[in-house]
Amino acid sequence: MRQQSELTIIGGGLAGTEAAWQAAQRGVLTYLYEMRPARQTPAHVTDRLAELVCSNSLGSDVPHRAPGLLKAEMRRLDSLIMQAAAAAAVPAGGALAVDREKFAGGVTRRIEAHPLIEVFREEVTKIPDTPTIIATGPLTSDALAREIAALSGEQHLYFYDAVSPIVEVESVNMDIAFRASRYGRGEREEGDYLNCPFTRAEYEAFVKALVSAEQIELKQFEKEDENFFEMCLPIETLARRGEQALAFGPMRPVGLVDPHTGRRPYAVLQLRQDNLAGTLYNMVGFQTNLKWSEQRRVFRLIPGLENAEFMRYGMMHRNTYLNAPALLEPTMQWRTRPDLFFAGQITGMEGYVGNAATGLLAGVNAARLLRGQLPTILPHTTMLGALCHYITRAETKDFQPMKANFGLLPPLEQKVRNKQMRYQLYTERALKDLNEVIEREGLKEIEVREIA
Repeated sequence: MRQQSELTIIGGGLAGTEAAWQAAQRGVLTYLYEMRPARQTPAHVTDRLAELVCSNSLGSDVPHRAPGLLKAEMRRLDSLIMQAAAAAAVPAGGALAVDREKFAGGVTRRIEAHPLIEVFREEVTKIPDTPTIIATGPLTSDALAREIAALSGEQHLYFYDAVSPIVEVESVNMDIAFRASRYGRGEREEGDYLNCPFTRAEYEAFVKALVSAEQIELKQFEKEDENFFEMCLPIETLARRGEQALAFGPMRPVGLVDPHTGRRPYAVLQLRQDNLAGTLYNMVGFQTNLKWSEQRRVFRLIPGLENAEFMRYGMMHRNTYLNAPALLEPTMQWRTRPDLFFAGQITGMEGYVGNAATGLLAGVNAARLLRGQLPTILPHTTMLGALCHYITRAETKDFQPMKANFGLLPPLEQKVRNKQMRYQLYTERALKDLNEVIEREGLKEIEVREIA
């Protein structure tokens, strides 16, 4: 029979691995359950822990921006995901993007090597009655989802998440495409992104083909609850909102000049490096539910991609998240059961880093609970604290996932009109307040080091 110093974590994604790492580093024997490869999901393709199934970008890493602040906070809390991302980083301008295989492989090796983490490759269908963190993500298995629904008594919410295609870089026609970053920002002097420029006529023809293309037939249960998440709309759905929706959205040309013409294009598709070797690039913002044959036909209408070789086609799958404001505390604890925690996208957190961050907090707090300490509520002035406060205290009606943004933070004591200065002051305040909490509550009190 397991002792109280033991913790079960269900789900081996970003949140689950981060939670396992944090708990184990604090001396808690941790059992991490991941159902892959025994049972796959509609989106994953490997058996690695922390596999990235959508973009390979973890978002902006620019100082004094909301996603950058969240990353800075996680680094100060010794995040495993941030360490693995640094080791697998690829050029992406001001963003933190990674080689998917190196990133997931790095996380998997460190988790499996930790002396206090035992990994089980099997599906969990019942919620344990011992201390547990559920971090099963948006693709929670039907059996466990039913268990959660029975526990909560609340109707789950569903949205759809779509994955962008990946192309082989050698198949991109560089006589048409060009390398650049918006406004010249980036690690490479010549630019971190490949850009496919459109004339107005090319753009209008592309949009016409896109909105009339055939989509993958949804399953019956998906048809009955077709509710797209606004932050990850399929490109064809966005295009149907108006002819200019793409030109003012993911295909906006601002900050770019086509060296072939010396002018700003009418619209642009950007391609971002997807692996360290630089052989694969993903189509930024082009998540889609078109049939694969239609993707090949329509996306080859993009200037520079007329002979594109697609290494992965886009796809769309149903995602699940909790009505967190009715169910969770800012500590990531279930309101009516303190030894049960939730973390990751299932909580209503949006974005890779936000999901991992909730895993970090859940792992820290589960360890504190098992050691007889009070769980930590991070200050609302920190980005992670503000996010956790929002998803657990927002209005339950029409609740949707949230990503890091400065609008979540409490205002400064004095009004600052300059936006950049205001963001800088938000960042300085957040890191100062986080440092005080770390020192006061011993949040970096690490007892165990991994096996080298």
